[in-house]
Amino acid sequence: MRLILALLLPWLQFFTIGRPFAGLICLILQVTLIGWIPAAIWSVYALSQYKTDQKIEKAFGGR
Repeated sequence: MRLILALLLPWLQFFTIGRPFAGLICLILQVTLIGWIPAAIWSVYALSQYKTDQKIEKAFGGR
């Protein structure tokens, strides 16, 4: 679900992963039509990093 959100509304996806400042920058970038593609790519990349961070935290959380 977050992947679809990252492609359609990249700025909103940043708010769901707890990065509101990046979300505002992404919104400014997304306002321009040419900026939509870089904003979507950045959002998908940030989402993958978020998922990786969650897996690492889960793995080392028990120690």
